[in-house]
Amino acid sequence: MSTAGQAGTAVRADGSPSSDQPAGTSFSPAERHPSAPRRVKLSVSRVDPWSAMKLSFLLSVAVGIAGVVMVAVLWMILSSMGVFSDMNRTVEGILNTTNGAKFDLMDYIGLGRVVSLSIVIAVIDVILMTAISTLGAFLYNVCSSLVGGLQITLTDD
Repeated sequence: MSTAGQAGTAVRADGSPSSDQPAGTSFSPAERHPSAPRRVKLSVSRVDPWSAMKLSFLLSVAVGIAGVVMVAVLWMILSSMGVFSDMNRTVEGILNTTNGAKFDLMDYIGLGRVVSLSIVIAVIDVILMTAISTLGAFLYNVCSSLVGGLQITLTDD
């Protein structure tokens, strides 16, 4: 049973003001200095391994795609600069193939082979990074149960 008090504030039957705030947390905006930043201390006590696996999978796929594109672009730049033809002439001069056998460096480092190898490396990277990140989340959970987790202090600027 509350009765109306001043300026629409509810008052309990015992005369104390009624509010929606829990007991002991009453504060007004005038009490807090506007220039003082709020500080909150938190601890990361658990990392969900499933979400760590999903996030690491997506990030490693993105890194893998970027790596394959980077290798292809780098190969095209080196090819357009004539680096591979110069290397081919140098290797032919060193081997001095007089019996008519022709050496072609592009049989070994052609665009198709290089991109295929970079795709294989990217797939292995995706599998390994996903597994390592998931294992890391499990290990973090075990360690944080022993020592309490990572302590973080957040401030409001």
